[in-house]
Amino acid sequence: MAPKQANKQAATPAEKKELTPYDIVTMSRDKNRPTAVRYINGIVEGFIELKGDRGFADDAAIVGGIGRICGMPVTVIGIEKGVDTADKIKHNFGGAAPEGYRKALRLMKQAEKFHRPVLNFVDTSGAACGIGAEERGEAEAIAVNLREMAGLKTPILSIFIGEGGSGGALGLAVADEVWMTETSTYSVISPEGCASILYKDASKVREAAAALKLTAPDLLAKHAVERVIEENGFSEEYFAGLKKDVYEFFSAKKAEPTDSLVKKRYERFRAF
Repeated sequence: MAPKQANKQAATPAEKKELTPYDIVTMSRDKNRPTAVRYINGIVEGFIELKGDRGFADDAAIVGGIGRICGMPVTVIGIEKGVDTADKIKHNFGGAAPEGYRKALRLMKQAEKFHRPVLNFVDTSGAACGIGAEERGEAEAIAVNLREMAGLKTPILSIFIGEGGSGGALGLAVADEVWMTETSTYSVISPEGCASILYKDASKVREAAAALKLTAPDLLAKHAVERVIEENGFSEEYFAGLKKDVYEFFSAKKAEPTDSLVKKRYERFRAF
């Protein structure tokens, strides 16, 4: 699972101030961004991938398995977009099918059984589109994940590392906390889709992006996310720092009584 992509240079503070919401959308889709596999390689020790939903197939759009973070056993699940053209096709450009969400839930229930925290990396423009996905119950698979994650008796942290599109993203984001990197997005619909539906004009994507309030600062202000992560050019220091922060978060959450953990997670979402 060696990463293929090159590190992207971080914008300076002055450049970040000038970014519009649609600029952030464009950056969240940048082909040079680290994908979920790069994050797994960067912070998880001894990762072992586990495949299949035990019902239909394995979905390469979702990569999941077990490993350690600073020695702590964890379950890690990521929506993977792929790097080069062949890789993107293999991973369906990060559009997960029902079997992907069912695989993710299987791994999360396994984590609950063995008292492992769950770390999710989210990067998708949305769930898989197509007749096959609908026939196999895409909406039902996502809905079941929301229900089961709400009551999962182990800590969950979801980190948005690029695009966070609609239910495809939410299907891995019912967590104790949600973090975002500073040029990630999270929205009910893409700016292009919003412009076409609400403005009846696909060219109004910039207006739609601003109206959706999909950037990390917007979501932090609305308490939809708990933390915005400075990207620092996605350097090795960036991954080392994130690894330490994730370990500290899980250490604190593992010390919390399970009933309290689940209650707080439920209340977090009810507060919306």
